[in-house]
Amino acid sequence: MNFLKYTAYVLTLIGALNWGLIGLFGFNLVAAIFGDMTVLARIVYSLVGISAVVTALTMHRCETIDEIETCEYGDCRL
Repeated sequence: MNFLKYTAYVLTLIGALNWGLIGLFGFNLVAAIFGDMTVLARIVYSLVGISAVVTALTMHRCETIDEIETCEYGDCRL
């Protein structure tokens, strides 16, 4: 599960950085690398969207007994 959470976090971060570039400079990095709405670009966008859902659902979840005993809101780590 840690691999899934880490991968989802990294993909969400990439998506957030891409949106930051779009908002600040009007530059879409994904479209520049893979083309405008090509199959590869759509796969990247889909993976970023799915990873955002995974990150939202697992963000504050503690997975081991030790983490549950010491975990406070927002204190769970990847």
